[in-house]
Amino acid sequence: QVQLVESGGGSVQAGESLRLSCVISGYKYTTYSVGWFRQAAGKEREGVALIDEIGRAKYADSVKGRFTISKGNPEISLYLQMDSLNAEDSGIYYCAIAYGMVTTLDPSYWRKWGQGTQVTVSS
Repeated sequence: QVQLVESGGGSVQAGESLRLSCVISGYKYTTYSVGWFRQAAGKEREGVALIDEIGRAKYADSVKGRFTISKGNPEISLYLQMDSLNAEDSGIYYCAIAYGMVTTLDPSYWRKWGQGTQVTVSS
């Protein structure tokens, strides 16, 4: 069974940095995309960044230049380095995996989710 476990959330001041981690276990295929999503209070879940199995990354416009997604091999581990955080970045951050190559940050295309980690940025 595929499982995703996030860590690294917390509370920071605007302008500071956080690094999120996600360990993905139980996925036995070589083709996949993994990504980060977030959901602010009262808002829909939105895509933040994704990366495929060969390292091609895609970012939401709101985080380009500030966030960096990366992954480890051979175990699928996923990271999100978040710099220059602002209050609009607050929310619950989820990692997710798509069973196959997915190039969209639309959450409906993603198959399995972690339980999320809270990020709070104070201005």
